[in-house]
Amino acid sequence: MQVTATELKNRLGQYLDVAETNPVFVKKSGRKKSVLISNAMYEKLLAYEDAYWASKAKIAEDEGYLGVKVSEALLGRA
Repeated sequence: MQVTATELKNRLGQYLDVAETNPVFVKKSGRKKSVLISNAMYEKLLAYEDAYWASKAKIAEDEGYLGVKVSEALLGRA
């Protein structure tokens, strides 16, 4: 669903309800500006991001990245 910023302002409660099940794309001056999503979806996206970066860190370690603690110890900073 797409709405203008003015429409969102005038009917915020209605669009908050819609955002519980579907994202609401907000346009300003004819361009997509923001997306209104539910808190549950936001939390899910944060969890996906955390999992993504955790997998990247695991791959780096598997490929030989030593990690912060070991690197600092080798540099004499520990």
